[in-house]
Order: sequence, then structure tokens, then C-alpha cells
Amino acid sequence: MAGVQTAVALREQGFTGAVTLIGAEPHQPYDRPPLSKAVLLGKAEESAFDIDFEALGIALRLGCEVTGVRAGDHELDTAAGPVPYDALVIATGAEPVVLPGSEGVPGVHLLRTLDDAARLRPVLDARHTVVVVGAGWIGAEFATAARSAGCAVTVVEAAERPLAGALPAEVAAPMAAWYAESGADLLTGARVARIEPGGVVLTDGRTLPADAVVVGIGARPATGWLAGSGVALGPDGSVTADAALRTSLPDVYAVGDCASFPSARYGARLLVHHWDNALQGPRTAAAHIIGAAGGDGAEPPAYDPVPYFWSEQFGRFVQYAGHHGGADTLLWRGDPTGAAWSVCWLRDDALVAVLAVGRPRDLIQGRKLIETGTPLDPERAGDASVPLKSAVRQ
Repeated sequence: MAGVQTAVALREQGFTGAVTLIGAEPHQPYDRPPLSKAVLLGKAEESAFDIDFEALGIALRLGCEVTGVRAGDHELDTAAGPVPYDALVIATGAEPVVLPGSEGVPGVHLLRTLDDAARLRPVLDARHTVVVVGAGWIGAEFATAARSAGCAVTVVEAAERPLAGALPAEVAAPMAAWYAESGADLLTGARVARIEPGGVVLTDGRTLPADAVVVGIGARPATGWLAGSGVALGPDGSVTADAALRTSLPDVYAVGDCASFPSARYGARLLVHHWDNALQGPRTAAAHIIGAAGGDGAEPPAYDPVPYFWSEQFGRFVQYAGHHGGADTLLWRGDPTGAAWSVCWLRDDALVAVLAVGRPRDLIQGRKLIETGTPLDPERAGDASVPLKSAVRQ
């Protein structure tokens, strides 16, 4: 997504030079969200972008893995030989974290690529007994798809609640009930000792039968290939881009899941592993590349979005906007045991994040309020009958 959008944004913003899009996968560039939904369930064969790359003058080099950057020469190293560049955009995304000891065990799957989804479709078609390791976003979405396909599903989570790394305990706790409602078993505080053919052995001695195991325990920036390149990486492995999405090397930019950026809005460096970031960041990078190549001289704006993502799980549409780190107030809007509710995070009475479950208006209005930093009346903001836009302090 990030690489494709950068190439398209360059053309949309008037760049007339050569643009080459290099990808390690052999497939036409595709969108990832449908992989855990329509593609996985066989409702769509693929999720290729509907983009005429030839008409846009974008050269595709597919099935070509880049192994290194030589900044001094302005060249990339690939198996097919060096590739020169004037400006380089790193958009290598993230790679799933592998469960130690699971490599090479038959029946163990990840869900990140089109090939991963293709390997998992027969599992769902056969209604296998499935164990999902990890109750994060991808684990919940796969469990949803597997249950809708008629599979018996057990989800194993090492933490005491789902989404432990993403949401506070009190917010994530109500989501645990969604698993049982769907007919999936959720085991929290459960750790995997090892995976054997036909089963998952937990550290407490229990063995869970499994025709297939899907591991969804997180992802990390796919930046290992940058070792020795001079591109500065953060402790989390992300490329530490600046507010223009430039890296530490001249003429090298980074966008999407592989890059972190400084947010003046939140006073923190953010690493956002979500689709909207891979859509928005490329527009900023393209603008700065064109400016560096002799644009109109005006400095393009810094990249400081209100992060946004969504997840479809267990019959619910979950949306989140903002960043709740540093918030000093948490407000509930609605009953979290019900079908529709939301949570607002405030800092000094200004909205900094909103989570909406089945309340899309809260998300839309909340996102705008986060962008403007308008102070709210906490009492009215916590009243689910009051539209968020009407909770602005008078």
C-alpha cells in the first residue's frame, strides 16, 4: 500500500521523472485488509489495486528482492544487479513475529501475504479445528473468519485479556465476551510451550487439538535488510524518519509500517502499523521529493496525522482514531456490554483519542475534534445521547 501510494502520489503531484516500484513478491501490488476477510473466505480471488501502472508511467519490478542500500553510490543492491536512484522511498512494511520453535512445523500458518491467505483457505474450506495464538487485531479477525466458515476455534493469549498491547485493561476487557458469543474459546493467561503436529501444548500441560495453527503475535518493521546501510533505526526496528518522512541518509525517505515519525500533536514518536498511515504518509513524502527536485520553493507541511484504523471482528465494526498515550481522562459513551459504545480519551479536556464500536458518528466527529484540539465539556462528552460535536465547551 505505502509503496504504491507513493508512486501514484508522485504522478498526481506532477512528478515527470522515472518512477520504479520494486517488490519482493511476484504478485501484482495488492491491498492487505481483504486478506483476513473476503480473500480468506473465498469471496474474492485477490485484492490487486485497480491501478493502470503503465498508463501512469510507473515501472514494476516484481519478484525482485532488495538486499541493501549503498547511499554513497545512490544505488540499491538486488539479486538482479544494482539499481540506481535519485530519490529512494523505503516502504517495506512490517513482517509478522514468528512463534519460537514453530518454524517448519506442519500446519503452522501466518497471515500477512496473499500467499499466506491462499494457504489458509483450504483450512477454512475443510472446517478444520484451529488454534489461534494471539488475541490481537489479526487474531480476532482470523478467528472471526474461521468461525464464519464453521471451524472450531480456540484462541490462546499470553496476556490476561485480548488486545493487551493496544488498549487499556478496562477498555479491552468487554471484548473478551465477543469470542464466546461467536462460539470461539478464548484462553487468556495461557502460554504456548511448543507446537506439535496435531496439537498445541501449553506451559500448564494442557494440549489443544489443532489441525492448523495460526500465529498472530504481532509484527515488526521489515528493516533487517538495512543493516550497515547507514539508515538510522529506532529500538523497535523502525526507520526513524523526520517530519518530512526523510531518513538519516540524503535523498532517502520512509513511509508506512516500516517508519516511525515525530508527532508534534502528541509529543511522541509514533510507529503506526495501519492502512491509513500507509495511505497518508506517501502524499507527504511525494511532496517533499518533488520540492527537493525543484518545486515551487514552498515547504510542504509536516507529517502529523491523527492515526486511524478499523477492525471487523465478531460482527462488530471497531474504529479508533488518535493516540491515547498521555491522556488524563477516560470517558465511556454507552454500555460496553451492549452492541454500540465508545470510549473517549482527553488530555486537559481536549480529545486525543476515540474508540468506537458500532458508533461511526462518534468516530467521525471525534476525529475532527482531535484535529482541531477543541476543549470539551467532560460531562457532556461522557453522555452517549449528546453528539460529540455538541460537547464542545462553550
